[in-house]
This record gives sequence, C-alpha cells and structure tokens, in this order.
Amino acid sequence: MPSLKSLKVRITSVKSTQKITRAMKTVAAAKLRRATDAAVAGRPYAERLEKVMASLASKVQIGPNSPKLLAGTGKDDVHLIIVATSERGLAGGFNTNIVRAARVKADALIADGKKVRFYLAGRKGRAVIRRTYPGMIVHDHDMSHVKNAAFADALAIGRDLIARFEAGEFDVAHLVFSKFQSALVQIPQVLQIIPAAVTKPANDGPVEAASAAVEYEPDEETILAELLPRNVAIQIYRAQLENQAGFYGAQMNAMDNATRNAGDMIKRLTIQYNRTRQAAITTELVEIISGAEAL
Repeated sequence: MPSLKSLKVRITSVKSTQKITRAMKTVAAAKLRRATDAAVAGRPYAERLEKVMASLASKVQIGPNSPKLLAGTGKDDVHLIIVATSERGLAGGFNTNIVRAARVKADALIADGKKVRFYLAGRKGRAVIRRTYPGMIVHDHDMSHVKNAAFADALAIGRDLIARFEAGEFDVAHLVFSKFQSALVQIPQVLQIIPAAVTKPANDGPVEAASAAVEYEPDEETILAELLPRNVAIQIYRAQLENQAGFYGAQMNAMDNATRNAGDMIKRLTIQYNRTRQAAITTELVEIISGAEAL
C-alpha cells in the first residue's frame, strides 16, 4: 500500500500536470481562432484556381507540347506521397490519422505494382514512415523553423517537387494532409497535385465563370505554364493552413481531456490519501488504547 508521503507527492505532481494541460488548452483555443480564419480565407482562392485551370485545360489539346505538369510523364510507375504533418505532438490522433491515410494510399499503390516514395513535410510522421517503409523516403523537409504557415515555405517545397518531377524522380505526386472541418473533426485528405488532376466543367446547371465563353490573352498554353507551378505551391500552402487549424483544434480537445482526466485522478488519489491517513490514525489510537489498558 502506498505511503502517505508517496500519495502526497503524486497528488502534487498530477496537480502540476493539470496546470500545464489547462494552460496548453487555453493557448490552443486562442490560436485556433486565428488559424481557422486563415484556413477558411485560403479556401476560395485555391478552389477558384482549380476552376480556372479546369476551364483552361478543357480548351487545350493535350499532346507532346503540353505543359508537363498537366500532361504528365506518360508513365504511372513511380508515385511520390507528400506527408504533411505537424512539428509538435500532444494533439490526440491528429498526426496518426494523416500517417494512416498515407499508409493506406501507399499500400494500395504497392499492391497495384507501383513504386512508392515518400516526401516528408513535418516531424511527426517521420518515425512511423521510416519504420514501416525503410529506404523509401527521398526527402525530409525541415519545418522546425515554421511557427505559422507561410507561403514562402510552400513555394520552396513546390519548387523542389517540380524540380524532382522534371528530373524524372517520380511520375505522380499525392499530397496527404488533414482538412479542418471543426474543432472536433479533422478529415485526412489525399490530393493529387502532380500532374494536375483537373476535371472539365460540367455543362448542366447554372452557368459559372469557369464554364462561360472566355477569351484568354495570351493563349491557354502560356497561361497554364504559369499557373501550374503556382497551383502546386497553392495546394501545399492550403494543406499547411488546414493542418494548422486542425492541429490546434485537436490539441485543444486533447488538452481538455487531459485536464479532466487529471482532475479525476486527483479525486481518486485524494480519497486514497484520506483513507490511508484515517487507517494510520486508527492504528495509532488502537496502539495507545492497548498500551493504556496494559498499564
């Protein structure tokens, strides 16, 4: 049975942990609002860019002279999976869900006879990918200096990916991240970004700007050559914004659960402490009474 001193030390330790988790919850809640606003504000531009590219792609005859980021390499042998996770933990299953989605995609591609490579952007996916897929990581992008999502980092990653694609290191690239839906829900997403997975605008329904008759100046091929590299960086930046909001939401919930669990543990330890102390007092009283009667 634990001694009174050890129980008191444990209660003090759990109370200190509870203070830390409560403070982390408060900080995550404060950052969540700004991160959510940034993620929501970034969606319209990324979605509109996809529609514009779809409109342009529908007017371009894909051939040998088409941009490589649109037409692809003509092969489908090597797939690169970009795993975007956070640099920090203590966020429940946030990073685990992203890595799980990447593993499901990788296993499906390997089952189809494809070669799979990994490009890591975030520290928390590193250990699992290295252990599960040894020797399949082509690059581990250092994100330790990143406190908030910045387009400059996304642009650097995009340029590196495009350079590797043009060098023939892979044929298709998939971006894995977590889409922020609410503070309680973050949904892992797998998005093909190289070559651009554009769909032709639908002809039914209300006429939108993407499907309206538009004349482009200069020609569509020239515009696509400029937009396609930017689209890669935009999609990566969007993933960073979504991940940032999702991380703070998951961390807020995880720290809230940890704070409540610490409170329950403090109650149980306090009850045990009081019972142990009462038993010790009772034992002392019995000894005193027994000694008095012996006299």
